[in-house]
Amino acid sequence: MTNGKRSRHAVLVVEDDQLLKLLTVDFVKAAGFVALNAENADEAVAILEARSDIALVLTDINMPGSMDGLKLAHAVRDRWPPIKIIVVSSQAPKGALPKDSRFFVKPYHGEKMISEIHSLIGT
Repeated sequence: MTNGKRSRHAVLVVEDDQLLKLLTVDFVKAAGFVALNAENADEAVAILEARSDIALVLTDINMPGSMDGLKLAHAVRDRWPPIKIIVVSSQAPKGALPKDSRFFVKPYHGEKMISEIHSLIGT
């Protein structure tokens, strides 16, 4: 899954389902990225404000908290424009995705997701 090089890029996984979060964090790490995680958008924003190494946010749409994943994706695009965004859900989004973001239907295949992360980040 990895090309032998370790990446210094961090990927923030925002997912309230514990099993999916753990699985996603595991394959992000196996691909050579620093994997961070948050259970909701509020926690994700706090992490984004505290770190400067996050290259990509991978967020579920349906989450508890002050905003869902789609609103989080738009907030990331507005506040941190260089950060790449992947939105995931078991259903199509009920609104427009931020410019240059990607959408994956759950369940998604780990290899395809990692390939897309590498493509977006340029690694």
